[in-house]
Amino acid sequence: MKSLRWGLVGAGDIARKRIAPALRDIPGAEFVSVSRSRAKLAASFAEEFGARKWFADWREQIADTEIDAVYLATPVNVHAEQTIAAAEAGKHVLCEKPMALTVKECDEMIAACSANNVKLGIAYYRRFYPAVIRAKQIIESGEIGKVSFAQINAFEYFDPAPDHPRRWFVEKEKSGGGPMIDFGCHRIEIFTNLFGTVRRIEGIVSNDVLGREVEDTASALFQFESGPCASLTVTHATPDSMDTLDIYGTNGAIHISVLNLGEMTIKIGDTITKESHPPAANFHEPLIADFADAVLLDREPKVDGSAGREVSRLIEEIYEKGT
Repeated sequence: MKSLRWGLVGAGDIARKRIAPALRDIPGAEFVSVSRSRAKLAASFAEEFGARKWFADWREQIADTEIDAVYLATPVNVHAEQTIAAAEAGKHVLCEKPMALTVKECDEMIAACSANNVKLGIAYYRRFYPAVIRAKQIIESGEIGKVSFAQINAFEYFDPAPDHPRRWFVEKEKSGGGPMIDFGCHRIEIFTNLFGTVRRIEGIVSNDVLGREVEDTASALFQFESGPCASLTVTHATPDSMDTLDIYGTNGAIHISVLNLGEMTIKIGDTITKESHPPAANFHEPLIADFADAVLLDREPKVDGSAGREVSRLIEEIYEKGT
């Protein structure tokens, strides 16, 4: 197999902006089909992005022998069902984040993919950000000394009206929670990528500002087996947007003011250096390219099911301790 034939399950905003263009454009990928419950929209999406087929029922799509892998760009509450069904149909699965609603579902997804000898990847695309890769290199080199503390603030105002197409993001049964599970999960993956296993975690979760069924603001404190402590704060309840990563060591620090831009300030002793490591124009492209490569070379993707499960485990614990 010289190329990976893809089926895209789901055709919402992210699929349109990033996933479909990546499936269409990256080497080693062939965009075969898309599914969406609204048939007319599925058909127009397929035509727009050059997919040969469209389906109104994702179950019919995963049964199609023309596809080797599926990208699940669907709400988190159906990830487990769709992953297990795809694995049983012999399809490799790249699943949107967060991996699932519960750790139990994550385990079921991993087991199904293992039993059917297919790859499972989770869409934590910030693993491939050059700024994150560079920060990890600096940490591992010891240039800033032993890391003592790291901090991420991720603020994004979001309070959708009842008829908003993304309203499901604040409906707990569908989304699993608010900003912590929505985009906090990306930041937790950054922490586990940089610092490894979490020894201890504490959480605070609040819905007192926007008064809805999921949290509008949450904070978590982490202590890692490798030594550092870290804090993460996320909120939907302020228009003051933030996307920061700060890492402090015994001999210096790393400051990234906007993760999605990749501008870095590195302080080592008395020397201050500024570097620029912007992400790919399409954030999803390196993730999808790595997954395709993993399938074609029969290796594990860099962000596999176990990485996704660990993030979901930590989120589950934050919610348990924070409410």
